[in-house]
Amino acid sequence: MIAREPKLLAGAATIDDLDAFLESIEQIATRTETVIQAVNAQYVTSEEHLRRAVELAERAIDRNEAIARDPAVEILLYAAGRRQITDALEMGVGEAVNPQSVVFIVVEKRKRKSSSGSETTDEGGVNTAIDALKLLCDSGEMIGSYDPQLVDRFFSIGDSELRLVDGDRDAIVRERVALLDVSK
Repeated sequence: MIAREPKLLAGAATIDDLDAFLESIEQIATRTETVIQAVNAQYVTSEEHLRRAVELAERAIDRNEAIARDPAVEILLYAAGRRQITDALEMGVGEAVNPQSVVFIVVEKRKRKSSSGSETTDEGGVNTAIDALKLLCDSGEMIGSYDPQLVDRFFSIGDSELRLVDGDRDAIVRERVALLDVSK
């Protein structure tokens, strides 16, 4: 089970070896007992876009309705609004000679019962993971500095739909994220 409230870290990373980069992320996640997903920031319209994806992924996991076995992949599916893992991977990071904008989504993997019986989370693991991920990128990039043409193509957003929402791409993307839940 993953926690509902993710921490996000945006930055720029040069990824010479994708497998090594992903292995570093997996090692951090294992060591800190967190779930970590890295996405290409050019597809991310807002923090709420990713927060909603995590919320819906957690709900699918809790209901045993998850598409993927890996919680990080389930988050990616929701963030991309896709049911097919191969389609969602386009939103992931890739090898690049130049630094690319990356957003790391980090959530606590385990919830523990406190002595009072209520669920608690250990923010220490998430914070430790964020600190370790800062070594993989130059943090400071802004979330929401997306590529409008890329977002329109990836999420199939047309001009007429944009006019209906007064140009609010983020609202359309968040709708696509939520629609994945009902398209089962």
